Amino acid sequence: MKVQGFGDLKQRLVARALEEGFSKVGICAPGAVPQAAGRLAEWLAAGHHGQMGWMADRAEWRGSAAALWPAARSVVMLAEVYTPDCDPLAVLGQRDRGAVSVYAQGKDYHDLVKRRLKRLGGWFVGVSGAEIKVFVDTAPVMEKPLAQAAGLGWQGKHTNLVARDLGSWFFLGAIFTTAELQPDAAEADHCGSCSACLDICPTRAFPAPYQLDARRCISYLTIEHRGPVDPALRGMLGNRIYGCDDCLAVCPWNKFAGAAREIGYAAKVGAPMLADLVVLDDAGFRALFAGSPVKRIGRDRFVRNVLYAMGNSGDKRLRAVAAGLQGDADAAVADAAVWAVARLS
Repeated sequence: MKVQGFGDLKQRLVARALEEGFSKVGICAPGAVPQAAGRLAEWLAAGHHGQMGWMADRAEWRGSAAALWPAARSVVMLAEVYTPDCDPLAVLGQRDRGAVSVYAQGKDYHDLVKRRLKRLGGWFVGVSGAEIKVFVDTAPVMEKPLAQAAGLGWQGKHTNLVARDLGSWFFLGAIFTTAELQPDAAEADHCGSCSACLDICPTRAFPAPYQLDARRCISYLTIEHRGPVDPALRGMLGNRIYGCDDCLAVCPWNKFAGAAREIGYAAKVGAPMLADLVVLDDAGFRALFAGSPVKRIGRDRFVRNVLYAMGNSGDKRLRAVAAGLQGDADAAVADAAVWAVARLS
């Protein structure tokens, strides 16, 4: 659908997106990343997705934005900064506290970004007459390759998106539209010889630069992985109880990152005491993490993570608390409690 009679629609769209609070905007064609499907197939064939069966279930759509919605003629990719105001690695030295990934310390970004996307999309429909679909990390969309094709940044050696003017700390949103908009130039790789993100990974989750084996990634292990974590990896989790920011935090491009504009991303969870978290029942967990991304993993998986952190703390005062969960109704929690007690004995 070619839209005429509205002046420079793309220019107006970009300006409106920045007014809404987005940090950067780029546009690409739905077929701009033809190599994505093949790379996804190789990754899945290697089993690097672990228990994330949903990555394979809709691989055809995930590998091709054009297949996801054939009517789409343009993909508008948007970045929203959530840069932390302190060093996210500092908490790793406080072993009696839990380290929660920066993105999950405030309100759920899915809600905040999607609300902004819907406002922008509603405006765009009104001025263009085009159809749209909006996505925020909940549909089979390859956001990072599309964002690179749209010029927002590039996929670094840690496979996350990096931008010279935003650093590593930003969320992505997408608007698929039937309007034909002028694409932007794709961004080139600017990692150079730097390997900081690869070198810092505690579990060596990168078989090679630009490749991630999720089965060894702490973010995957603490969020997506169900059941007990491989005992060989538990000691490497440290006090990370939800996600991991190590590879993002050491990126040199973060020196150019701007401050977050959305107050909802301000840290509310912080670095809570492990002893306070491990005793949470389901109701207490839901109350504490209402409106937070942490809530999605549920009490059992969360307390499992806390017990691993307790076992890694070296704080023998936590042994009695961990021992009280050795008979927990959840098998993974009970197993983690036994492991923690053994480590602290």
